[in-house]
Amino acid sequence: MIKVLFFAHLQDEAGTSAMEIDKSGLTVGELKLWVQENQGLQGLTSVMTAVNESFANQDDVIKDGDTVAFIPPVSGG
Repeated sequence: MIKVLFFAHLQDEAGTSAMEIDKSGLTVGELKLWVQENQGLQGLTSVMTAVNESFANQDDVIKDGDTVAFIPPVSGG
């Protein structure tokens, strides 16, 4: 199982701040596609992704027990 965390507006779209799914072995890019298709989230191509609190690339493979965070761009002043 992997834990997926949603931040900012993604929490509203997902209806939750976190979920656990059995999708280890996917790349970050594949997980983004799965979440878009199965959880109804759009625009994940522009979000930063962290795996175990380190920023990840699209090709990084997610392992069992990992925590994946989707962090949308934010602006402020």
